[in-house]
Amino acid sequence: MKLIFILSMYLIPMIGLAQSVWEAPNAEDHKVTTSTFIDNKENSEAKYLKGAVPEVDGKVEWRLDIDVPKKNAQDIYDIIFDCFTSLTKTENQLEGSRISLINKKDHIVVACMKEWLVFTDKLLSLDRTKFNYTLIAYCKDNHLTVTMGRILYVYDEERVRGGYVYKAEEWINDENALNRKQTRLLPGSAKFRRKTIDRKDYIFNTIKENVLK
Repeated sequence: MKLIFILSMYLIPMIGLAQSVWEAPNAEDHKVTTSTFIDNKENSEAKYLKGAVPEVDGKVEWRLDIDVPKKNAQDIYDIIFDCFTSLTKTENQLEGSRISLINKKDHIVVACMKEWLVFTDKLLSLDRTKFNYTLIAYCKDNHLTVTMGRILYVYDEERVRGGYVYKAEEWINDENALNRKQTRLLPGSAKFRRKTIDRKDYIFNTIKENVLK
């Protein structure tokens, strides 16, 4: 019951979006092609340290802003709808991972993502967490803004009933994930912070590649 309460409270802000111009997407309105997702694994430890996890009004949120020359809002909207739909069909996605809201008038796409974030996957050793987050794309003429936030982890359900539930603001931000000098990651949350940053980079890089084609 505690987990259900936390999840419901965490998603309440989305309810306010579902008004007049907002609607659930109709798959028939879009012919989705397969987007290519390329993971960049060339990362240094420095990328995970101070400032790597930004907060907006006390909430962990990454923001991608890119200029998209020669594409209007509708062009960008169609590309993003395609990208988000492809993302919900990739490996490790869980039931309920979907584009949840669209605003055709203002060209906004909201995707509620639910997936496995895998730490290690070896013979007789699988360490992973359920990873929930929200992507919101704001499409304008010649410009795209995408945010990634509302991050929630549910970990170790196999051994602990209900699992451990962590909000990003309590687990992977600088205050909770770094030592006092902010020179190294703390045990426990370190793997969550690393893998979340990698996942964010993967998604944002793929969006840029697709929208700038």
